[in-house]
Amino acid sequence: MPKTDPIVGQYIYLTIDDIEYRVYYEEAGQGIPLLVGHTAGSDGRQYRHLLCDPEVTKHFRVIAFDLPYHGKSLPPHGVEWWTQEYNMTKSFMLDFPNTLARELELDRPVYLGSSMGGHLAVDLASKHPDNYRATIAVEGALRSAAEYVDVGMAGIRKEFDNPNVSRNSIGAAMMLNISPYTPEANAREIQWEYMCGGPGIFAGDLYYYYYDHNVSAEEARVIDTSKCMLYLLTGEYDPNTSPAETQQLADLVEGAKFWAMDKLGHFPVTEDYPKFREYLLPILQEIREKSQATAEPGLQTAASTH
Repeated sequence: MPKTDPIVGQYIYLTIDDIEYRVYYEEAGQGIPLLVGHTAGSDGRQYRHLLCDPEVTKHFRVIAFDLPYHGKSLPPHGVEWWTQEYNMTKSFMLDFPNTLARELELDRPVYLGSSMGGHLAVDLASKHPDNYRATIAVEGALRSAAEYVDVGMAGIRKEFDNPNVSRNSIGAAMMLNISPYTPEANAREIQWEYMCGGPGIFAGDLYYYYYDHNVSAEEARVIDTSKCMLYLLTGEYDPNTSPAETQQLADLVEGAKFWAMDKLGHFPVTEDYPKFREYLLPILQEIREKSQATAEPGLQTAASTH
């Protein structure tokens, strides 16, 4: 028998703001739905190790999607996207997982995202707590550091979106965000994924990452973790979102739980998945226990037998 992964991939059509998108996603496992969102400029391949982890998939239906324009999700057909400047907005970032969950008929899924996707975990807990039983922000914060905020989108596009910047250069730039403890093969995999990105997509994603995601202290204080639990995980060696910055968010959100991840950087899921899962598995176990405790008696009994 050939060696295979327990992953199934397919396309789904989602309509957001009157535009139909053909979206690719992969999934594995069964149980509580777990949506996983990728970093800016990359795609769902970042979660291949998570999708193949039997300790996760025996209790969770893990769904890794490629946002439109990313990975196998092409730009929308019928739209002259090549005549428009691509910018990822907070509105679209919020609408996308909500629409995907609705079309897949998911019952209050868990959402886990990294970097740009980690910021989204915070925004979902803030704006749509009734839709999710928990969100897990990996490298999330109130907002991104002011390094690029001050230079504006023109400066970002000059650095990451011009004819003199190759995909190889963007891939090389990502190496600066990786923990020095990351095995080289894993670091090269992250670099490869970024070299595969479409022109202008990484720069456009940074519009959400640096500008549209901006949670005030007042907004953070009213996040209701009794409705949607917020978990926070940040790598010790992340130069973009430091543990101290994530701690600022955790201190404002009553009930939120935060762990700084030893020896990990900005891409912990891919940098060292065995290390990352040491932090993830206890969170998933807690989510399972809470879900069972709030289930109907008959469902709780059935769930406890699996």
